[in-house]
Amino acid sequence: MDSDTSLPILNSIKTPQDIKQLDITQLEFLAAEVREFLIENIQQTGGHLAPNLGTIEMTIAMHYVFNTPEDSFVFDVGHQAYTHKILTGRLDKMPTLRQRHGLSGFTKRSESIHDSFGAGHSSTSISAALGIAIANGIHKNHNKSVAVIGDGALTGGMSFEALNHAGDSDADLLIILNDNDMSISKNVGAMNKYLTRLISGKVYSTMKSKSLGFLERMPMIHEFAKRSEEHLKGMVLPSTLFEELGLDYFGPINGHDLPTLVKTLQNLKIQNKPRLLHIITKKGNGLKSAENDPCKFHGIAPVQSTTSLLPSYSNVFGAWLNNTAKKNKDLIAITPAMCTGSGMSEFETNFPDQYFDVGIAEQHAITFAGGLAVQGLKPVVAIYSTFLQRGYDQLIHDIALQKLNIVFAIDRAGLVGADGATHAGSFDLSFLRCIPNLTIMSPSNAKQMYQMLNTAFDMPGTVCVRYPRGTSKVDQYISDECIKAGTAEIMRQGSNIAILAFGTMLEAAMQAAGELDATVVDMRFVKPLDETLIIKLSKSHTQFITIEDNAVNGGAGSGVSEFLHQQQINTPLTILGLPDTFTEQGSQNELYELYGLDATGIINAAKQ
Repeated sequence: MDSDTSLPILNSIKTPQDIKQLDITQLEFLAAEVREFLIENIQQTGGHLAPNLGTIEMTIAMHYVFNTPEDSFVFDVGHQAYTHKILTGRLDKMPTLRQRHGLSGFTKRSESIHDSFGAGHSSTSISAALGIAIANGIHKNHNKSVAVIGDGALTGGMSFEALNHAGDSDADLLIILNDNDMSISKNVGAMNKYLTRLISGKVYSTMKSKSLGFLERMPMIHEFAKRSEEHLKGMVLPSTLFEELGLDYFGPINGHDLPTLVKTLQNLKIQNKPRLLHIITKKGNGLKSAENDPCKFHGIAPVQSTTSLLPSYSNVFGAWLNNTAKKNKDLIAITPAMCTGSGMSEFETNFPDQYFDVGIAEQHAITFAGGLAVQGLKPVVAIYSTFLQRGYDQLIHDIALQKLNIVFAIDRAGLVGADGATHAGSFDLSFLRCIPNLTIMSPSNAKQMYQMLNTAFDMPGTVCVRYPRGTSKVDQYISDECIKAGTAEIMRQGSNIAILAFGTMLEAAMQAAGELDATVVDMRFVKPLDETLIIKLSKSHTQFITIEDNAVNGGAGSGVSEFLHQQQINTPLTILGLPDTFTEQGSQNELYELYGLDATGIINAAKQ
């Protein structure tokens, strides 16, 4: 692409101030150029395609009307902020998106003064934007605070906590609800059914009967309402919820109509009370394939990536779930809005009565599972490691304390790659290991993972199986076998050095073992540890090395260290894992090398 000639308006935008020199027609040309650029660039870098195609006009209108960085834009999740990055001086860096030392796939304060609040997780924008708005009031300035939140993120309980607070304040806060009827997987819950409930009640019946005479005197509107009554319902009734919470409601309006967006935002800018603008957009707008399948095009891999024929760990989980449910009607699968990512789509189709997507509500998902468990069912909670952090109190207080029989299938553990620190499962072993009444397993390959899930389902109590993003090199994995709790397995017998590998770090340990003539142990269990084997190895080896894709502080290696100390075993121990810092973005292999979690890193540690 010749950036100097094919995108003339886009390439003239160096700062948001440049946008304000354009007229409405030029803004529409700019939107077309941004769309063309994003489609081509994201196909090269990978990233969130459909969400960003749906928010181009909205973002252009926001920058046309408001003035960043004085005015603050807080994008929920941040995965729809690519246009914002482009319009705030980062166009030339977009080819580095989600790469090591490149632009983040989310908003990031250290990246630009125009990124007022960092993001990555859902349902945080209203809380942060409200805090900014109240701080503006304390400072007695007239800066504006704008939260942009999707209808999917609005299913998160934190959003409602923030709405409740905002409506009871006098903060100068504008909330833009980007309604595209699609988060990552399809939206679920009462919000989607809200209009239906109101429409069936007296409010709508009364409104409808009293409005008939008015509509009949306006033939065009009457015909519109008759032809598409659903539109009328949407135009009138969504305000009820938000205005009851104390927010002034405006909309819905077409989120791809730039003139209307600009005029509406100009009107709302001069107001200074908590207010909500409801816009309707199409996810993937402008790219037919993304419009037709917004879930598939929510996030895409770079075009040059080859598709592996090996099973992903998420797919292995999905297969286990299906196969186990055929034999056990007590299995109940729960996901907090990550059906597709967790490999559960087929299960949802095959076992709809045993499947629950609770929306972006991790805390509820966990305690809901507890309620099922006390009634004798066997819940399996499929949750990403980084999202399990959001339900930590519930895991401790509602589940482990009561010794409830629940399986946690913890996906995306360890380094996830291009999504960076916000999505890395860097801490799960540390925050899980300290909880009583918990069993923690970490498989080294797909077959072992399947066996561990069998084990977890058959075991009493709360059991966690944590596994990484990516594929396993073992393609035959279905098994009826279980693994005895708390047992490790020696994979290679060597001398002097014993490498205790947790999870998929086993592969790097085996690669290093030849040069070191080391014994390699697939530890399998993080809690309980195979203490008998550790004692035995301490008598025949002069050095221990543990390796894990988790924070060094408090992780599996720390567990080994604590045990050696308790037993007064003086065998030197080197703990390899993630350092005491938030991880960078980049490919998984780049990050393994960076943090010394590859064969070279093990060899260097042994020699040092």
